[in-house]
Amino acid sequence: MENKKELRTWLNNMKLAHPLVIAGPCSAETEAQVLKIAHQLKDTDATVLRAGIWKPRTRPGNFEGVGALGLKWLQKAKEETGMLTTTEVANANHVDLALKHDVDILWIGARTTVSPFIVQEIADALNGTDKVVLIKNPVNPDLALWLGAVERFYEAGVKNLGVIHRGFSAYEKNTYRNNPEWQIPIDLQTRFPDLPLILDPSHIAGRRDLIFDLCQTALDLNYDGLMVETHYDPDNAWSDAAQQITPAALDKMTVDLRIRVEEGDEVEFKNKLNTLRTKIDVMDHQVIETLGKRMKIADQIGALKKEQNVAILQTKRWNEVLGKMILEGEEYKLSEEFVLKIYKAIHQESINHQKKVISGE
Repeated sequence: MENKKELRTWLNNMKLAHPLVIAGPCSAETEAQVLKIAHQLKDTDATVLRAGIWKPRTRPGNFEGVGALGLKWLQKAKEETGMLTTTEVANANHVDLALKHDVDILWIGARTTVSPFIVQEIADALNGTDKVVLIKNPVNPDLALWLGAVERFYEAGVKNLGVIHRGFSAYEKNTYRNNPEWQIPIDLQTRFPDLPLILDPSHIAGRRDLIFDLCQTALDLNYDGLMVETHYDPDNAWSDAAQQITPAALDKMTVDLRIRVEEGDEVEFKNKLNTLRTKIDVMDHQVIETLGKRMKIADQIGALKKEQNVAILQTKRWNEVLGKMILEGEEYKLSEEFVLKIYKAIHQESINHQKKVISGE
C-alpha cells in the first residue's frame, strides 16, 4: 500500500505509514498464539499489533479475555518484532496496567463510548500522557455520544486522538453484523476534519468475505487506516471466529486495495470526485434500504385495511403527506416538482403493495 496523502500529525510523530494498518487477533488467547501471529504480521503492511485483553461480552459465559497476563505477551511480541501494540481499555485500572506494559495505542470500545462517566474516568487517567487514543463509535447510532467522547479526551489534555468506525447495532439484522451507517462517520469528519478515521471492518462485517469491500469503501472515503482482526487459525479462534482472516489474507488484501495517491491537480480532482461519488453510493444504498422498510409498513397497513374492510386510497391522508413533504423539501432546496414526482412514485408503489396484500397475492 502506498501513501495516499500527507500523514496526520500523530502518525508522522510515531513514524507510521499512511494508511495505517492495525492487525491481530480479536483476543489474546495464549502467549504462543500472540507471538506466532505477531511474527506472521511483521512482514506485512501492518505496523501495529492489536489484541483484546479484556473482552466485554454481550452475554455471560463467553470467553472474556485473559486479563492483565496478556499484556506481558504483547510486550514480548513488541520486543521480538518491533511492532507497536494496542489494546482496549475500559476503566482507569486498565489504563494504568497498559501504561506500565508500554502499550503504544489504547482504544476505547463501543460499549464504553456510550457511558460519559466511564469515558471521563479514562480521559482523566490519561491526562498528561502522550499516548495515542482511538475512540470507537458507540454501539447505537448516536453521533452526539461519539463527539462527546472525543471532546472529553481533548478537554483532559489528550491530543493524540483518532476514531474507529466499527458499525452500529440495529434490531433488524441484515447483511452486516453491525450496520455501517457511513453517514455518521462522514458527519463526524465534518466536525473534526483533522481527526484520523480508522475502519474496523471485522466488527461491521461479522464474516470475513465482506471485509475487502468494506475496506475499499473506507479508502475511497479517505479513511486514514484499517483495524483488521487476524488469526493464523481463524476458525478455531476463541472469540469472533467468523470475522477474522489470516495474516496471509491480510497481506494479499493490502496489495489488492486501491489507494488514491495525490500527485497533481488532475489526480487530486479524480480523488475528490471518487470520494464524493462513494458518499453518494452510500446514501443511495440508504435510500433504497429506507424505501424497502417503508413498503414493509405499507404491507402492514394493507393487512390492517383488509381486516377492517377499509379502502386503500385515503385522499385526505395522501394530501397531508404530500403537503408536508413539499414544505420539508423546500428546507433542503428541493423543488416542488421534484418532490411531487418522487412521492407520487412512492405513493403508487405503496398502493401496489397494499393491493397485493388485500388480494392475497
